[in-house]
Amino acid sequence: MGEHKGSVYEDLVERYRSGDVPWDDPLPPPEVIEFVTTRPVGKALDLGCGFGRAAIYLARLGWEVDGIDFIPEAVAEAARRSRAADVTIRFHISSITDLGYLRAGYDFALDVGCGHNLDASGWQIYVASLRRLLRSGGSFMLFGRLLQDNGGAGEQGPRGMDLAMVRGIFEHGFGCVWEQRGVTEMTDQPAWASIWMRFQRQ
Repeated sequence: MGEHKGSVYEDLVERYRSGDVPWDDPLPPPEVIEFVTTRPVGKALDLGCGFGRAAIYLARLGWEVDGIDFIPEAVAEAARRSRAADVTIRFHISSITDLGYLRAGYDFALDVGCGHNLDASGWQIYVASLRRLLRSGGSFMLFGRLLQDNGGAGEQGPRGMDLAMVRGIFEHGFGCVWEQRGVTEMTDQPAWASIWMRFQRQ
């Protein structure tokens, strides 16, 4: 996907280095908490883990967790926070389109605001990895920005998900069991249309 060379990567590196991380929070989003607290613990994959808020929360509940992010500064801070929380998490520095080193057997995978930076070919690779990694009956929970009517493309990449494309890619091997649209507001940018989706591995 060329993440390391694009301005999305450079912008994120600068944010993490400066501490300008509007999505940093002690807890994962309430949608995640509501779902995982109804599930038996198992093996989880936090994709685009950032500072590790979801990974640490899951580990505290007893989940075995792998956290993935392609920003070294984010992973270093996530590892520091997991040690402070006295939980064990395996953190990996890599792109979400380069997951070949992981072994199958996950019960739950989570992506809060990472996949919406992928282009169509990146999504194909990403979903193929999820298809391989998740157990039958396992869940993938996705939050992302939606493309606007103008296409949303710009110098920083897609800047959102083509919902029809994402739904189509997940038709093979997954069923969509829940969707919730909303509007996301961040302090340093205009509000944008967003969606939560949950898929079950068939």
